[in-house]
Parts: sequence; C-alpha cells; structure tokens
Amino acid sequence: MSIEKIADSLLSQALYYQATDIHVLPRSKDYLVQFRIHGILTSYKKIPIQMGERFISHLKFLASMDIGEKRKPQSGSLQAYFSGILTSLRISTLPTAKAKESIVIRILHHKKTLSHQKLSLFPKSIQILQNFMTQAHGLILFTGPTGSGKSTSMFSLADYCSKQLNRRVISLEDPVEQQNDHFVQVQVNEKAGMSFHNGLKAVLRHDPDVILIGEIRDAETAFIAIRAAMTGHLVLSTMHTRDAKGALYRLIEFGVKHHDLEQTLLAVTSQRLVKLRCPFCGFACSKYCIRSQVSKRTGVYELLHSRSLQAAMKELKGGELFSPPLSLPKLIAKGVALGYISDEEYEKWIIDEKNIDKRSRTIFY
Repeated sequence: MSIEKIADSLLSQALYYQATDIHVLPRSKDYLVQFRIHGILTSYKKIPIQMGERFISHLKFLASMDIGEKRKPQSGSLQAYFSGILTSLRISTLPTAKAKESIVIRILHHKKTLSHQKLSLFPKSIQILQNFMTQAHGLILFTGPTGSGKSTSMFSLADYCSKQLNRRVISLEDPVEQQNDHFVQVQVNEKAGMSFHNGLKAVLRHDPDVILIGEIRDAETAFIAIRAAMTGHLVLSTMHTRDAKGALYRLIEFGVKHHDLEQTLLAVTSQRLVKLRCPFCGFACSKYCIRSQVSKRTGVYELLHSRSLQAAMKELKGGELFSPPLSLPKLIAKGVALGYISDEEYEKWIIDEKNIDKRSRTIFY
C-alpha cells in the first residue's frame, strides 16, 4: 500500500473517532500512533519504523516543510479532503534524542465549526464577548492551556464579526490553522520577510475593522497587538496563561506599560473544556449512544471586563489582591451543582490544577 493511502486511512480513522490530535511517537523498534479523543490520549496502533518515517516525510511535504531538516522543530499547515470531508491540519515536528522526529497533527474539522452561541456552558459569557465585537478599538485576549479551545472561541467570534456585523477581518497567523472564506488570512513567513511587524504594517493599509493575531508569544508580538489596538482597531489574540489575571502579569513581563494596558485592554478570558452529562446515558456515555456524534465537551469561561478588569489592574500596581467573583473553580462547581458536570470531572480538574501548582509557582504556563 502506498504511503498516500496509508496517510489517508489514518487521518480518516482519526476523523471517524472525532480525534482532535494525532501523535506519532518514535520508539526504539517502532512508532506509536495515538489519538486524543474528547481530551483523552488513547493508543491507536503501532507502525514500523520505515513506515513511520515515510508518513512523517509525506506530511511535511504536503505542509510545505523542509523534508531534509530533521534537527530543528518545524511547523506547517495544510487543507485537504479526507473521506470526503474538508479538513485543516496543523502539523508540528520535534527532533528527539533517538535521532527521529516526533510529529503532532492538530485536526480542525470544517464541518464542526461551532456557532459562537454554542461555545459556553453558561451563555452569558459569550453574550458579553459578543457585545464587545461591536467595539471600534481595543484588545481582547483569550487565555488558557493548550487544547482549551482558545482558537475556536476567537475564530468563532471573528466569523460572527464578518458574517453578522459586516466588519472587515484580517488575521496574522503562524501558521494559518483553519482557512476561512469570510475574512483575509495572512501567513507569517520570517524567511520570506513577512514577520509579524511587517505583516501588521501591510494589514493596517488594508482598512481592517478587526485584526486577529494568532498568539502572543513574545515581547515583539505583544507590542504589535497593543499598537494595533491603539491605532483604532479591535484586536483579538490568544495567550498561554494560568488564568485571566495571569495575562496581565505576562504582558507586564513582556514590557508593556500599565497605562497602555489601561487604554487598550477591553476583556480577558480564561477557559477550560469540560465533559458534559449525556441526557440519555448519564456521565458514563456509551459509544453506541444516539448522541455519540454530538460534542460531549463545552467551554467554561472566567471573564475579566469592566469593573473586575479595573480591580485586577489595581492589583497589578500593588493594590489589594483581587479574586474574580466568577472564577474557573466556582464556575465548574456551579456546573456540578446544576448536574451538567460530574463530581469525578470536577475532582480531576482540581487535582490537575494542584499538580500544575506543584510544578510551577508562577501564575502562567
């Protein structure tokens, strides 16, 4: 069987099982393929070393990555049809001590693009964010750990801006994760001279109403986001932080000034994905359930805006410690009380948070 058919078969199986990620892990005698399904990493199959190397090279070629370079991490993306379904893939490689590459494939299913109204367990959070989409300028940050749904939230709201509000949306991404026909997407390419800095200058000349910056990873990108918000544009971006308040401290560490934050920042969200109770099976949902194709997870949003954001800003300047009235633990506990989330899920979440605290006492990832 050709490597093209093997790759198509593997990706089609991942789509069938509703996997969000595929991990191909190099081992001494083979490669282990794992699927992340509903947040849980599951071993799928083993493949021979030669087949694994050909599979990785094939995906790198499709994603326009350097096939010959195996000593440096690379990232890329592609869009293709698998089992007749248009799918976007975000691909990342990492060299390992075994002189082989590990690869992770993030699957972005076009058919499953969620309406912004279905993102949150508590609709009020999304209603507040939806109202901010009409603002003429300012910065809105979506934070949380990897796999918490930050990009999904941001792109769903950007889609709402473009379709419902008729606002011109332009994104700066590295790489472009999921292609969208409703707004302009710009691929950052440092080798070709298209950096975030140069890209932003070009974007500003194209009369955008809303600018998406894929992720704030360093001081340069932070300053770009602040500058764009100051020039009269609504800017949406993501960050990896522990909670909503942690994003403020992270921006200060990047060198952003307090008064610039006060002038530009409109709202900060921190989110997690939680498993929902099935109305037919309860919390132990059977794979044969008639709702098996319906998403079993949804978002819980801790949101800082208006007065709560001002209180967090005061703490940033050395004022009294501020605790959000609707923090993530309180929101998840509310979901448990209402019967949407299981006690086991809540306890698991608490344990995970405590383990993070043990690994690092900082407030961000």
